[in-house]
Amino acid sequence: MMDERMGQRPYARRLAIERGRLIEYRQAVSPKMTAIKIRVIRPILAFGLRATGLYRHGYRQYHSIRVRRNTLAIRRLPGAFEGFTLLQMSDLHIDLDATLVDSVAAAIAGLQYDVCVITGDFRNSTIGAWDAVVPPMRRLVEQIRAPVYAVLGNHDFADMVPPLEAAGVRFLVNESTAVERDGAALYLVGIDDPNIYATHDFDHALRRVPSGAIRILLSHSPAIFREAAARGFEVLLAGHTHGGQVCLPWGGILVRNDKSPRRFLRGAWRHGDLQG
Repeated sequence: MMDERMGQRPYARRLAIERGRLIEYRQAVSPKMTAIKIRVIRPILAFGLRATGLYRHGYRQYHSIRVRRNTLAIRRLPGAFEGFTLLQMSDLHIDLDATLVDSVAAAIAGLQYDVCVITGDFRNSTIGAWDAVVPPMRRLVEQIRAPVYAVLGNHDFADMVPPLEAAGVRFLVNESTAVERDGAALYLVGIDDPNIYATHDFDHALRRVPSGAIRILLSHSPAIFREAAARGFEVLLAGHTHGGQVCLPWGGILVRNDKSPRRFLRGAWRHGDLQG
């Protein structure tokens, strides 16, 4: 049961937000007015983007996937895990364009990795039907040659978990799992979205992790880096930031969607002994 897996209070809060019962999550005072604005503004924006060539440029970027490699040095890492490789994906928003699966599959085809982790936001919208996510994710999982673990993002619904798990994605919703190698183990710990939903529960997620174990934290947002560091996590893998929501051509971040300091929005970083 999801309430047992996530924790009763976080699960109840997540469901309440998903159903629009919490005022702070409502995106507009009048849904009707919002719908009217979208119907009026969206065609204007689409015309402007196409007329200026920005749409074509953005679409090319969307499918031009680059793999970045980072090396993490973890103290006390068991020798059996020397060279252990994680493939991280995040913020696929895969129902925007199902052909993204082909671009992702091509980008990872030649890679060698031991585990794949997906740090949330499988879908694009934050409301309404999510079914369109499942078929492309099933196709993508078929291309991933390793166990796949994931956490939910602020765009995702809890009801997505069973069908995506049936497709081969193992969710960690305030949960942990042991990854074993030659008699040694490290633990992947996944927390629910700490940003919009605020349904993360470290204590619940860590309840089955032995004291002193090597732990890698999966979170949709890096915003909890301070608590992760205080709890002694070695690694934090997160998404949500998109490397900057709106960026200048030379890389400067104009708009961000996360409250974390800028150095956490893109690339590798350290905070004390915590790295990500």
